[in-house]
Amino acid sequence: MTSAHEFLVALTVVLCVAGVTTVVFQRLRQPVVLGYILAGLLIGPHLPLPVVASPDIVHTLSELGVILLMFGLGLEFDLGKLFRAAPTAGVTGLLQCSVMTMLGFVLAQLLGWSTIESLFAGAIIAISSTTIIAKAYDEQGITGDLREFVVAILIVEDLIAVILMAILTGVATGSGLSAHALTIEIGRLVCFLVGLVAIGLLVVPRLMRAIVALGRPETIVVTAVGVCFGITLLVQAFGYSVALGAFVAGVLVAESGKAHQIEQLVQPVRDIFAAVFFVAVGMLIDPTVVLAHWGAIVLFTLVVVVGKVASVSFGAFMTGKGTKTSIAAGMSLAQIGEFSFIIAGLGVSLGAVGNQIYPVAVSVSALTTLLTPALIRRSQSFASFIDDRLPRPLQTFVGLYGSWIDGLRRSRTESRSTLRRYGRTLALDVAMIAALLVATALSFDTLTRLAEDHLGFSHSGARWMVAIVAGVLALPFCIGVLRTSERFARLFGEAAIPHAEKQALDLGRQPRLVVEAAVRLVGVLIAGSALVAVVQPVVPGDLEIVVLLVALAVLAYAFWRRATGLQGHVRAAAQAVIQVLAAQRASATGDAGSHTDPLEQTRELFPGLGAPVTYDLGAESPAIGRSLSELELRSATGATVLALVRGSEGFALPDSHQALQAGDTLALAGTDEAIAAAIALLDGPSGQYR
Repeated sequence: MTSAHEFLVALTVVLCVAGVTTVVFQRLRQPVVLGYILAGLLIGPHLPLPVVASPDIVHTLSELGVILLMFGLGLEFDLGKLFRAAPTAGVTGLLQCSVMTMLGFVLAQLLGWSTIESLFAGAIIAISSTTIIAKAYDEQGITGDLREFVVAILIVEDLIAVILMAILTGVATGSGLSAHALTIEIGRLVCFLVGLVAIGLLVVPRLMRAIVALGRPETIVVTAVGVCFGITLLVQAFGYSVALGAFVAGVLVAESGKAHQIEQLVQPVRDIFAAVFFVAVGMLIDPTVVLAHWGAIVLFTLVVVVGKVASVSFGAFMTGKGTKTSIAAGMSLAQIGEFSFIIAGLGVSLGAVGNQIYPVAVSVSALTTLLTPALIRRSQSFASFIDDRLPRPLQTFVGLYGSWIDGLRRSRTESRSTLRRYGRTLALDVAMIAALLVATALSFDTLTRLAEDHLGFSHSGARWMVAIVAGVLALPFCIGVLRTSERFARLFGEAAIPHAEKQALDLGRQPRLVVEAAVRLVGVLIAGSALVAVVQPVVPGDLEIVVLLVALAVLAYAFWRRATGLQGHVRAAAQAVIQVLAAQRASATGDAGSHTDPLEQTRELFPGLGAPVTYDLGAESPAIGRSLSELELRSATGATVLALVRGSEGFALPDSHQALQAGDTLALAGTDEAIAAAIALLDGPSGQYR
């Protein structure tokens, strides 16, 4: 048994060394989490230093850190906020986690890791770090829409992480990957959680409201932490992880409506044991193992940074966020952190993974954490870099897409409800396809033997028969996916760009076709990556990945053709705008202060351009002499310059490197917010919105 003296020595060493490294990392403007990990490395058993703490004692204390960290995440979990963020942050988080789980599994397989280790590797790199992002945003003073959006994505990722941990626990403790054992384990988990949450909602919120009403901070802290440990112990007694129990406890306490007050009181206790947890993580790092697996560490780091930036940025943009916000969100989430340690530790404690998993996860987290502040700071310049190098059809699409999403948000309520219904149907069909594929793959040998023994098939005939039957059963759901996705894309396009009521000719057809092509591409990417992430651990070979890549290539080509057609449509609209503005100048009927709207007829003639407005560049504008590229107008604001009129000359879709001059008239297209931001940029700091 551990003596009180040994316990005191271990705790003293941990907190003192962690305190020193934390101060150093704060002075270096680096996340303090890295300081805690370094402290663990220094006092761990793998370096020949005189200051050593007992790994067993620190590991025991770190369990409290895991519990309190997950309890804090549960307190921040807001079901209402999650439902409101589902159309944007939900889609983005699901896409990111699906893509990263798939990439992590494939990379681990290429490195020769086992199937279970590859599953854990995919889960480890799928979840970004709430702690690291929160600290980086606080240090850089980032607030507003970007912070709210990233936090909403993190909530979605946290929920996915809890589900992943529950599934991984069932897989790692079950009879291998047996379909029967896995089905029973997942069913048992679902029943247990439903019962726990149902009973907990009747008891815990009422209890916490009564305790908070007493107005005694120490009573609130003791009761909240007691509820946390009690529910965690109950969940552990049923064979599940303490992290899952602590998260559920936090969610139940948050339902009291007093989460903010409770969180403030619990935070100091949580911070202390969270520090111990990260120190314990550092103590598990063996430099010799890190050196032995440096190649895997570098590869996983590249996959995390590139994969997360690309998937989050793409998902955020396609849900209606502008280029600037989308890329900033992607570069903010390009790291892994506390959840990765917890998942890796879960695999180690269950004996499901090798010794290389933990140091690889920690090393990748350390490298990506070091990169995070720099990535966040450079997100604007990177967005401008990407925007300048996009092909012109894609630049036009990027500039107008936000206005189409605004049109969708302003569409009829019944259209949006029908879209949600189609979305639920698609999700159900994809889930059924995944369930059939997984069940067939896990039971393939058993079904083959049954066909041989009872139906008289040969071995090869039995295998073909099982595959054909599975295909026939999945066929109705595949047809349902195709039909529903087509209906979804068409309704999405019609809601974003409605048909003109008074025109027999559908002049909005071209932009509507682009929207439909983009929706199909995004839908296949989300559904396909999620489906592949689920089935690839049990379906042999890489056929599902090849099929997904081929489907994406075909849809991307179709989208490119539509985007090229859109370029011609927008250029024709820009020429019409130039003619209208030139006629206005020639007749001298308008001036900079006129309230007439010369583009009203153009909007009706060329739907799908949002609500373009004109802006006259005054002599005092700080934009004079600078190009659109130097101003970073499109990447910074999301607005597009449709046309530029200078004297008797007109430029349709002007080149981004053309310098602006006093007296230029610009036709700006985009969302109302984007146009307002563009005008503010052209006016300068002292300008006014018009």
